[in-house]
Amino acid sequence: MALLVMISGYAGASGFPVTIDNCGQSMTFTKAPKRMVVHDINMAEMAFDLHLQPQMVGVSGISGWYKNIPAFTRLQGSIPEIAPKDPSMETLLAVKPDLFFAGWNYGLRGDVTPQALAKFNIKTLVLTESCIRVDNHRPRASMDLLYGDMLRLGKVFGKEEAALKLVKSWKKQVADIKTKTAGLKPMRVFLYDSGEDKPFTSGAYAMPTAIIEAAGGKNVMDTLNKSWATTNWESVAASEPEFIILMDYQSDYNGGADGLRRFLEQHPLMKNTPAVRYHRYLKLKYQELTPGPANITAINKLARALYPAAFN
Repeated sequence: MALLVMISGYAGASGFPVTIDNCGQSMTFTKAPKRMVVHDINMAEMAFDLHLQPQMVGVSGISGWYKNIPAFTRLQGSIPEIAPKDPSMETLLAVKPDLFFAGWNYGLRGDVTPQALAKFNIKTLVLTESCIRVDNHRPRASMDLLYGDMLRLGKVFGKEEAALKLVKSWKKQVADIKTKTAGLKPMRVFLYDSGEDKPFTSGAYAMPTAIIEAAGGKNVMDTLNKSWATTNWESVAASEPEFIILMDYQSDYNGGADGLRRFLEQHPLMKNTPAVRYHRYLKLKYQELTPGPANITAINKLARALYPAAFN
């Protein structure tokens, strides 16, 4: 009898079934997934922070765009990369997942959609930042994009307590940074991802807006009612950015961040902006600027670069 009580008590403590919000739609899990595929380095790092490697049967979208960073490769261990870029439906089905953690334009594109995967009893956990691409009524970017997705992931896998602990730590780190930059005039910041004819950047709904604001700055392109999008050089130059974040892809991609800097310094409009005139730049990696644990490191780096005197 005592054993039965212990077993039933343990089952109740597991917390299942759980229901989460998934781009405005409810999704219920009666048990933790056992065979997850995670797309992209930022989402994989979320999973690694919760030690979900035993439940992962694949990652995708890593080596096709980024170097295999040693720290990431160590955490990946024997988990196979099933596709260097976006996985096809056939590639996903081959590893028989029960969950695909991805986002719109982060692995979800073409015929790979939540609806298509659902026909094969595969649930899709959608990156909240990407929901704006299918739902125009989303709030502008805030750090809740990271915090909320980490808590959802923890809830889905019965690791809500661990997720809460991580989020609490992140919130404290961000709060400490905000204490140091409080009262300082927000510096105008432009994120330069790529593109020469037209720059690709972050609008109001993409993670960099939240990162820049958490560091005490203001994204000069937060008037763009989009997430990741192209704009024009005239509007960027007119905003007179005082600081520029350079997306630090690998050195063989458009010359890397240094290639972006050289382009700006020769551009007829951008070379006269305060950021370029005074060489105020910061290189940040892709995983630091898309929703994931590295966002916290990015906020710290950016705040120190924007307001060095506040951290002395």
